[in-house]
Amino acid sequence: MKELKITAGTIARTIILILALVNQLLTATGHSVIPIDDEMISGLISTIFTVVTALVAWWKNNSFTAAALQGDRVMHILKENPGDIGKEE
Repeated sequence: MKELKITAGTIARTIILILALVNQLLTATGHSVIPIDDEMISGLISTIFTVVTALVAWWKNNSFTAAALQGDRVMHILKENPGDIGKEE
């Protein structure tokens, strides 16, 4: 059986989401992460960054478990051969 691996995209999106959430938490507690003096701009940038990252991470299929990775493989096989769906052998 082919070894299933977590994709680089899944890892990158997860890391970016974690960084965005940590940045948002630091900003909410009064710590300036982005070196801009104006707190309103800092908060706005932080919020936009968090929202965009969360939406991208939510939209993408982030498979971590072996079952989820196997499900992705089945999905790709079915997408490549849509005429095989529902056929009995």
